[in-house]
Amino acid sequence: MIEASETVARGARIRTDRSHDGDRSGRARAVIAALVAGLLAAGLVGLTSGASDASVARLIADMWSAAPLDEMVHQRDRLIIMDIRLPRVILGMLVGAALAVAGAAMQGLFRNPLADPGLVGVSSGAGLGAVSVIVLGHGALAPLTALLGILALPAAAFAGALATTWMLYRVATRRGRTSVATMLLAGLAFSALAMAMTGMLIFIADDGQLRDFTFWQLGSLAGATWQKIAVAGPVIGLSLAATGIIARGLNRLALGEAAAIHLGTNVQRLKRISIAAVSASVGTAVAASGGIGFVGIIVPHLLRLAIGPDNRYLLPASALLGAGLLVVADAFARTLAEPAELPIGIVTAIAGAPVFLWILLRQRSVVDL
Repeated sequence: MIEASETVARGARIRTDRSHDGDRSGRARAVIAALVAGLLAAGLVGLTSGASDASVARLIADMWSAAPLDEMVHQRDRLIIMDIRLPRVILGMLVGAALAVAGAAMQGLFRNPLADPGLVGVSSGAGLGAVSVIVLGHGALAPLTALLGILALPAAAFAGALATTWMLYRVATRRGRTSVATMLLAGLAFSALAMAMTGMLIFIADDGQLRDFTFWQLGSLAGATWQKIAVAGPVIGLSLAATGIIARGLNRLALGEAAAIHLGTNVQRLKRISIAAVSASVGTAVAASGGIGFVGIIVPHLLRLAIGPDNRYLLPASALLGAGLLVVADAFARTLAEPAELPIGIVTAIAGAPVFLWILLRQRSVVDL
């Protein structure tokens, strides 16, 4: 208790010193406003990028005119922009926001800047569910694919992520208390087990199934539809709202569990909400778009350099920056190899890996490397 009181007092002194040195909240609000503008610009880039010459300006002009100059061109532009590009942009925003906020929340929960949702096996569980449908969809899982149709793969990926999270929580929870260290170690074990089972399914897959899984694993927004957005949107939206509620608790947790409890935070409730929100958002994102790396670990790092570690600003800023970056990355994936399309996971890895290495070299003393 004495140690907790000293930690709280030290945290109070740090906050007081920061108030004299300059409050970062003004800068954070300015950055968030800039990110909102950047997200709108990224959405416009996503709507205008692609192999087709469909024009947003022409579509809007035709909609305001009494009759379009060319009805066939108008219908083509409307189909491409409203039914292909716009769902893709919106799904990209949802997935990018989900991955970035999940990464920020995991780093706050584990108090480790290298934490990532993939560490606890959520992504591996989703991948196992996806490859199960791809390989066994015409065999043991034929009733599932017949019942759900094109939704069978995302549903299986989400179920895999959810099952992994439930087992992980059961293993890490004892007498009503959840151990973060046990959760991390168990997550590594579950991830290895899921990857081994995925490898077994890949071993028996044929060439077509192997190509399908490889493309899904690299990530893509090509399958974006309004139906998929209607399913993924509410889950991701609720998850983002839940992480916003626990922002203050994550700030207190940075001082240590004992200090957070002393400050009145229900740490167990905080852990449960964090785990549930991260699992739901990442499971839904992976189910909707496949595996997309580096967003959840790069975005929070970049924002901490700009606005500091306050989760009240870091979490919404992560949602905005993650959404914008993924939409821009998808635009590059569509245009770099026209008329073909690169998997978006390749683009995020090529861009994200050098940035991650730069951050590691810049902050080696912070992460004790």
